[in-house]
Amino acid sequence: MRLRLIRPLLLAAALYAGAAHADLPTYTVVAKDGRLTPATLAVPAGVRFKIVIRNEGREPIEFESLQLRKEKVLAPGAQSFIVIAPLKPGAYDFFDEFHPDTAKGRIVAQ
Repeated sequence: MRLRLIRPLLLAAALYAGAAHADLPTYTVVAKDGRLTPATLAVPAGVRFKIVIRNEGREPIEFESLQLRKEKVLAPGAQSFIVIAPLKPGAYDFFDEFHPDTAKGRIVAQ
């Protein structure tokens, strides 16, 4: 009986969460051959947004930002996303932990 009541609520919550992410401004970062493209993302300050991360390389990557406390590991050929809370104006670094010397980027909120 309880399961019949809970299941519709869970479905509604999942649909709402998916719709909420679909309406966010979205930026894409591509990882390939130890590089992240684009190296700079210009975003509006004070606005929540989504970064889609695509690994087009042959090795795993780990998208990471210590300042934003975000990380995402992706296998070769995988794609995922992270949602970033509204940022204050400023610059926020990100990098690929598996290629820290060459795969660096920055989010500039203005």
